[in-house]
Amino acid sequence: MFAITGDTASIKTTSYKVVLPFYIYAAVSFLVATILLLMSGNSFLGPLFQPSILAITHTMALGWATMIILGASHQLVPVLIEGKLHSEKLAWLSFVFAAIGIPLLVYAFYVFNMGAPAKWGGRFIALSVICYLINIFISMQKSKRENVHAVFIFAAVLWLLFTVLLGLALVYNFTFLNLLPYDSLHYLPVHAHTGIIGWFLLLVIGVGSRLIPMFLISKYTNPKLLWIIFWLINAALIFYFLIFYFFPERANIFIPSILILVAISLFIYYCRQAYKNRLRKQVDEQVKISLLSVVMILLPVILLLIIISLLLGKAGDEKELPLAYGFMIFFGWLTAIILGMTFKTLPFIVWNKVYRHRSSLGKTPNPKDLFSHPMFNVMSVFYLVGFVLFAAGIIISHLLLLKIGAALLILAAALYNLNVFKVITHKAIMK
Repeated sequence: MFAITGDTASIKTTSYKVVLPFYIYAAVSFLVATILLLMSGNSFLGPLFQPSILAITHTMALGWATMIILGASHQLVPVLIEGKLHSEKLAWLSFVFAAIGIPLLVYAFYVFNMGAPAKWGGRFIALSVICYLINIFISMQKSKRENVHAVFIFAAVLWLLFTVLLGLALVYNFTFLNLLPYDSLHYLPVHAHTGIIGWFLLLVIGVGSRLIPMFLISKYTNPKLLWIIFWLINAALIFYFLIFYFFPERANIFIPSILILVAISLFIYYCRQAYKNRLRKQVDEQVKISLLSVVMILLPVILLLIIISLLLGKAGDEKELPLAYGFMIFFGWLTAIILGMTFKTLPFIVWNKVYRHRSSLGKTPNPKDLFSHPMFNVMSVFYLVGFVLFAAGIIISHLLLLKIGAALLILAAALYNLNVFKVITHKAIMK
């Protein structure tokens, strides 16, 4: 999702050979997830806990969002710390372990086999995260430069490790019933929200607060505001754990939810100020969809508050709103920011690979010329319409809307893959 531009270009970057496999794997995972979505439309009309929904969720969370974040952050961290990545070998190991573990885990969920496939999948993913954490930690230790963005990333990785280890414990709990005091379903909300808030939200805000002003060519910065956001999110997670274990009354969940809502609102304010203070008045389509994703963060938070309110007044058997909540997170907020940032960063990585040593030989194309803008625009339309239709189909339990929405999302994912392939296979053109 992220790369080096502008005044940071002189910093030694991580080899494209390390970064590109993550992008490719993520693109294919996105397509696979949308196909599973079409195949599993009926699952969104049944009970909340369904193997196919677990498979789709983990394909999106791990194969799509996490893989592209892991790969791209190997490029970004050296920029933030003004140093270099500690080890490209560790980066490769992180990719290999995740690339093996994710399909094993997704397959295990799809057929609901919590034996060897799920356990080995979880083990490989845990090893991938540990390699990544060691790499980031040593890179930051060697650097003399620390900033709030780097702290966001490091804290997010710690939460990711906790999420993965808890998930692995839940897998074991299916076969070793005495491992945890309750059954695995009891702990799923903690597992899910640690990943969503601790890993994705912390990282997206930490990185987005650096990249969005950069791509807008805005000088706006406000580290104090970012530190407030950082502590609000972490405080919300800690409150959530305390409430979950010691004060499980439903009304108490409002406390961490409100803290998250305040943190997100402050981040939206931060992005708005960056937008208002931009030097480049014309904003390209990739940045527009990334800015849209910032607002889309509010949708699942508001929906969560609605769900909590309904639970307080009823028995809480409704399944539609929790399904829509998860869908809006993975296919809405996270997907929107990745779709936008991919084509702001991947072209630069490939341009650097192809033209870095040839720029003195003649005029070279701009990074933005490496992908198809018409294809990107059509992809964006398919994505937005497909997202709205599928979300509506979940809420009103309408199978036809689910099928049409999923079909449009498949088209969006296919166009995304074609555009990524076009960028990655780009050959040198000298003018």
